[in-house]
Amino acid sequence: MTAALWLFLTFVAFTLLITWWSARQSKGANAYFAAGRRIKAWQNGLAIAGDYMSAASFLGIAGLIAFKGYDGFMYSVGFLVAYLTVLLIVAEPLRNSGKFTMADVLAYRLKARPVRAMAALSTLIVTTFYMIAQMVGAGSLVKLLLPGVSYELAVIGVGVLMIIYVVFGGMLATTWVQITKAILLLAGSAMLSVMVMAQFGYSFGNFFEAVSHVTWIDPKTGQEVTQNFLQPGLAFKGTWGAIDLISLGLALVLGTAGLPHILIRFYTVPDAKTARLSVVWAMLAIGAFYLMTTFFGFGAATLLTPANIPDQNMSAPLLALHLGGDIFFAFISAVAFATILAVVAGLTISASTSFAHDFYTNVIHHGRERSAGEEVRVARIAAFVVGATAILLAIGLRSTNVAFLVGLAFAVAASANLPPIVLAVFWKRFNTAGACWGLGVGLVSSIVLILLSPSIMGTDGNALIAGEPIFPLRNPGIVSVPLGFAAAIIGALLSREPSAEKKFAEFTVRANTGLGAEKAAAN
Repeated sequence: MTAALWLFLTFVAFTLLITWWSARQSKGANAYFAAGRRIKAWQNGLAIAGDYMSAASFLGIAGLIAFKGYDGFMYSVGFLVAYLTVLLIVAEPLRNSGKFTMADVLAYRLKARPVRAMAALSTLIVTTFYMIAQMVGAGSLVKLLLPGVSYELAVIGVGVLMIIYVVFGGMLATTWVQITKAILLLAGSAMLSVMVMAQFGYSFGNFFEAVSHVTWIDPKTGQEVTQNFLQPGLAFKGTWGAIDLISLGLALVLGTAGLPHILIRFYTVPDAKTARLSVVWAMLAIGAFYLMTTFFGFGAATLLTPANIPDQNMSAPLLALHLGGDIFFAFISAVAFATILAVVAGLTISASTSFAHDFYTNVIHHGRERSAGEEVRVARIAAFVVGATAILLAIGLRSTNVAFLVGLAFAVAASANLPPIVLAVFWKRFNTAGACWGLGVGLVSSIVLILLSPSIMGTDGNALIAGEPIFPLRNPGIVSVPLGFAAAIIGALLSREPSAEKKFAEFTVRANTGLGAEKAAAN
């Protein structure tokens, strides 16, 4: 375990060096929030991939596949396909019409104060959901790797590091931490996948044959169990199983285009063409990674079996220990740790940027900074608050699968953020009332349904709320996403806003050509 500790410390030291270098470069709001808009397409693509390939992907999905087989792999499919929505709908309009946050797109043609206030609230809630998943993964990982370190101490340590990255280095530090993490994660996943296939003579036939007949002794009953992990229905079963799978898919495919920490990445590039190219780079990296989750997820199921994996989230690191010994286990664990640090840094800067830029500057002070650099100072203070909140919630939700937690974050993003963004870009009749209705109803419906679902309610003693679930689906996307869109449309139809309609033509030209975008971004 000493090797793992040294690898941890090496990565932390390297990222702190990046933060120190970035702090020297990050002068002014444009540099702090958007890295000076100097990030290249391949760099931003890898940074997006680094943001997206989170602890939920590496730890959570591997665990879901190891325990739930084909149904767990559906998370990988949903996460990957989601980037088509980002590429075709939001990447270019977002880069051309905004400055620092997704609320900039809405405020371009709508009344700024109400939509920014609602968008800031939505951003804080979505990023908190997502961040909890990363912190839970960090606590589980460090507790396994370093027995002398408690779960709580591990979560606090990760929280402190992410605050340092964001407070001192801003977006530039976060970007380079994510690039470093993406490269390490792809390399580690490739090595683990090759080592798994080596156990089956590099034969896909042998591999999937083994996956279809996994046998182990159930530690609870002492009975021999044989399971076909290629068979659907291990996770999504019963009366509501198929609908729950559709609901999850809807949340994943649409939620990415509403994730604040992904959307702000498009403001770090110089133009819309670079934004589109960065999505292509991201899709290549993400596609390769999610393809490899097949091998180490099913590899854990066949080579370890669920009986020998005490914690779902630790399936990939334990597989690395089984195949490569302590050194490879240390490397994979350090990669997972790097993954968590990079993602929580991205989430923190997204939340703090939204609070400072949208709520503090544009809602409270009507778009006017009272002193030079005040917006950056407020963002740094917000980073402390966001980090502390995530630490406390992660400690309370330690036993939850991290991929599952992220699925809930996607549902909230798809229900609240996506409807106003899509309608603002493509519908002339859309107005401020519609945006506020869409954001509000999407947020409330998704969160209420999550609280009433089997995700939170239960009678097994491990649920956060004791009692029979009122809402039968574990993911609310199939109900909350249509509700978000319906509320946005109905709210817009109930009132007229001539100024918003007049600005639509100007907005469309700006969103599709970028005319005037550079001047606005510089201000």
